[in-house]
Amino acid sequence: MTRIIGLTGGIASGKSTVSNLLRQAGMPIVDADQITRQVQRPGSTALDKLAAAFGNQIIQPDGNLDRAQLGKRVFADAAARQELNQIMQPLIRDAIWQAVDTLKKQNIPNVILDLPLLYEQHYDEDCDLVVVVTVSPDTELHRLMARNHYSAAEARARIAAQMPLSEKVARADVVIDNDASLEQTRRQVAQLVEHLQSTR
Repeated sequence: MTRIIGLTGGIASGKSTVSNLLRQAGMPIVDADQITRQVQRPGSTALDKLAAAFGNQIIQPDGNLDRAQLGKRVFADAAARQELNQIMQPLIRDAIWQAVDTLKKQNIPNVILDLPLLYEQHYDEDCDLVVVVTVSPDTELHRLMARNHYSAAEARARIAAQMPLSEKVARADVVIDNDASLEQTRRQVAQLVEHLQSTR
């Protein structure tokens, strides 16, 4: 049987870094962000539904989704976020499990499910193991400000809109501390890979 390992973390916690290190170690990755972009490609049913719900201004002249514009529409509006989730989550979920099933048919022993909202969308219920990438609150805040050019207030608001990272850590099977150097993170990922390969 293929084992499904969920990978998640807080915003700007360094989950993508860990995901890339796992990929470099030969672990197959099902990347929810990448799948979401595929589901929302120009001409897709998802994009048509989003334009109908939120207006054509969320579509760029080249036909791609303007994620920044959509983010502005839904971030401060709980009803709009709920509508967005109702449109997108069934389509994304179907595409994710299709990708997982394709890997299962190849008898791959371990598949990494890289998903920011793994707990929020209850994907953890279908995972055999969950890995959470964590950083200190100060590191998370400053990395998000640097990465997205947010003010401190904007960054705090984005962090507060998610499930607390401490709660994710409390529910994790494995925690990777990404608060220090890349080399230290690399060592923790190597230990995880060794564990996964030795427990099949």
